[in-house]
Amino acid sequence: MKKENIQITFPDGKIQEVEYGTEAGKLIEKMGLPMDYVRAARINNKLYCLDKEVRYNAVIEPVMADTKDGAAVYRRSLCLLLAAASHSLFPNTRLLVGHSLDYGYYYTLDTENEIQESQVKQIEAKMKELVNQALPIETQLVSYQDAVSLFKNKGLKESLHQLDFICPPRVRVIQLGDFYDIYFGPHVINTKYLKTFELLKYSEGFLLRFPRSNEPDILRDFVDQPKLFEVYKNYKLWGKRLGVTSVSDLNRLVISRKINDFIDITETLQEKCISVIATQIAKRKNVRVVLIAGPSSSGKTTTSKKLSLELQAIGYKPKVISLDCYYVGRDRTPKDENGEYDFECLEALDIEVLNQNLVDLFEGKEVIIPTYDFHSGNQYFDKENTMKLEENEILIMEGIHGLNPKLTPKIPDDKKFKIYLSALTQLNLDDHNRISTSNNRLIRRIVRDYQFRGKDAAGTIAMWPSVRKGEEKHIFPFQNNADAILNTALDYELSVLKVFAEPLLRCVKPTEKEYGEACSLLSFLDQFATIDPSAIPPRSIIREFIGGSAFKY
Repeated sequence: MKKENIQITFPDGKIQEVEYGTEAGKLIEKMGLPMDYVRAARINNKLYCLDKEVRYNAVIEPVMADTKDGAAVYRRSLCLLLAAASHSLFPNTRLLVGHSLDYGYYYTLDTENEIQESQVKQIEAKMKELVNQALPIETQLVSYQDAVSLFKNKGLKESLHQLDFICPPRVRVIQLGDFYDIYFGPHVINTKYLKTFELLKYSEGFLLRFPRSNEPDILRDFVDQPKLFEVYKNYKLWGKRLGVTSVSDLNRLVISRKINDFIDITETLQEKCISVIATQIAKRKNVRVVLIAGPSSSGKTTTSKKLSLELQAIGYKPKVISLDCYYVGRDRTPKDENGEYDFECLEALDIEVLNQNLVDLFEGKEVIIPTYDFHSGNQYFDKENTMKLEENEILIMEGIHGLNPKLTPKIPDDKKFKIYLSALTQLNLDDHNRISTSNNRLIRRIVRDYQFRGKDAAGTIAMWPSVRKGEEKHIFPFQNNADAILNTALDYELSVLKVFAEPLLRCVKPTEKEYGEACSLLSFLDQFATIDPSAIPPRSIIREFIGGSAFKY
């Protein structure tokens, strides 16, 4: 039966009739764009590789290199290139991906020995060789049986184990030369586009470094984050000791009904880490204020409440001041480049009043804490809203600017204890595919926004880029100022959040710009077996997002 032509709508609104099954890349070429900077295609708002054959009427647009999605496609493709190079050089050794560090991913080789500089150079040279060969990167659908055979032959242990729990009749795989890996998202269609990267020896392993999304041809100098790396390293060792380092390990616990013990162990570890931080604060006898910062949905509110309990247990009487109280009036709030009020910049806070309040409190004076009316946009001072700090009382303040020294310039460093929160899961999807910390937080945010703010998933996804932009500007640059870093991720949490997030994500329509991200998150959550939310303790940080917490927010 002859297939009819289809209609393609281009970004400029023009509609063209084309042959059924035309590849997305050939359609985008019609726009006259430099194809070296086109990473993928968005077809009816969903992301696809450029070799995707279009078989229905569609709206199509290019995904450029200097965009968030373009950068994600590039990074995913680089990871495949690295895996193929490593497998070619060390076929009997597993390459293991770790967490992100600056603009790079940390990798190790699964041996008892630290990787050598010479080995790192070998892998980098092999990657460049594959780039120069301009090899195609292809997506294939293979039978379940063939996927099992492929992964066995390539020694992809975790991909093989995941097929014990995710058992489709057909499995999507990626092929680069004679190397195969499981498909988790769109990639570039040829190695010749993967020119900007470097491998950097780091700790026992190395970093795969990649460019920022807005500078696709440039590698910035590496900015080390040793404190964050140490937290992750210890957490990874903890997971290895428990034998839970991948999604397949977690799924095995769920299926075998042993997950409740793991939940208890995971919660206990987090409680212990908070207790250790409380002890560190107590040892610094001059500390009067604890400043807690972290990106969106890192669990700042619950952490401040848990830390308050731990401090009370060792003799303190914590008091909480919200940084929201110190917003200046709307007439003094700066505006961003789009003319919108920029409530995330430091200048949106009344730094002078905040610092004077703290100085007076530490001198034993009573102060009036300002109030900000979010409805009217006015700051006012209510004489009933006073505070005084006694000798054994300590302040806890949480907010995005907590680690920025410009927030509290009048307060001596010995009176401040700064905590940075990050949701760093140590689980991987498999040996070569990591779980994005940002995706983990986005799913938390989607669930919480719907549960407590009535916002649908599309609304949360739409605002996420601006949230991330604010984090890059106001939070991440100050991570190394922290006196302590707390990992707020719980390795079981995505199996719980899945119960709430999936139905919300399925409501995002193909006509909405957020559809592609929703599809990506749904595909990601498909990898997880579900955990009944009733198993979650009432004081768990996850209750901040799903509800039913013992804490009041």
